[in-house]
Amino acid sequence: MRRGDLDDLSAFAAVARTRSFTRAAADLGLSPSALSHAMRGLETRLGVRLLARTTRSVAPTPAGERLLRSLDPALAEVARGLASLAEWRGAPSGTLRLTTFSYAARAILEPSLPRFLLDHPAVSVEVVVDDRLTDIVTAGFDAGIRFGETVERDMVAVRVGPDLRTVVVGTPAYFARHPEPKAPGDLESHNCVNYRLVGGGGLLPWEFAREGREVRLRAAGQLVVTDGGLIAAAVRAGAGLGYMLESEVAADLAAGRLVQVLEDWCPPFPGCHLYYPGRQVTPALRALIDALRWTEGRST
Repeated sequence: MRRGDLDDLSAFAAVARTRSFTRAAADLGLSPSALSHAMRGLETRLGVRLLARTTRSVAPTPAGERLLRSLDPALAEVARGLASLAEWRGAPSGTLRLTTFSYAARAILEPSLPRFLLDHPAVSVEVVVDDRLTDIVTAGFDAGIRFGETVERDMVAVRVGPDLRTVVVGTPAYFARHPEPKAPGDLESHNCVNYRLVGGGGLLPWEFAREGREVRLRAAGQLVVTDGGLIAAAVRAGAGLGYMLESEVAADLAAGRLVQVLEDWCPPFPGCHLYYPGRQVTPALRALIDALRWTEGRST
């Protein structure tokens, strides 16, 4: 394609649609004579007559009609492509699609996302909360938020939350009926409330580590759920032991409503990270990263 052909084809489409050199020229910011000259040049290069002209009207020839039908979707796609560049310049704009899990939705997004939306009115955000791990590239997400240890290594990851700990807790009444476990293996004789992983269908393993030794077990118990709220309710009622995030039971531990056991077997692990493919970042995603980025001393 010669330089300038795309402009001339776009101009031809304008003339063919409006059936007027005057109206098309006004839309394009050209003079009618310059537009007419450009159309003659295009017809000469293509070797076919595209427009039938009279002193009072202009209309596409059959060849012109066929060309117009081919041009319309292509020109529309070009227009959409140019419009999409708006999200790469100036103020952040466009739509962001995020995938995350229930804890991060509560701890990371609930405190910060409303303020982000108020500060960036041209940005729309869609959040899908799903405890299953998601391939964000295949599923068409711009970014995800997960625990750092579950993020694929080929992703760019940004910390958006502090380190966390998972702890084993029960009520004083429960421990009045059962001896406190001293090692992970002792949990086999306890009634443990378990979480079933929605994606794989298995039970979430209870993981422990101390002095370089790691232990993973699936403790037995009366209750298996796919909702963290039911686990908390059962544990707080004294119906069993829970394997829960320390931050979610901190108030209960401080008030003595729950008792922590196996404390020296529960080291911290990397908290929530926002992650995305290693490609150019839109201003909208960059603004969200800046809004969520974790710094020491910041509360979630």
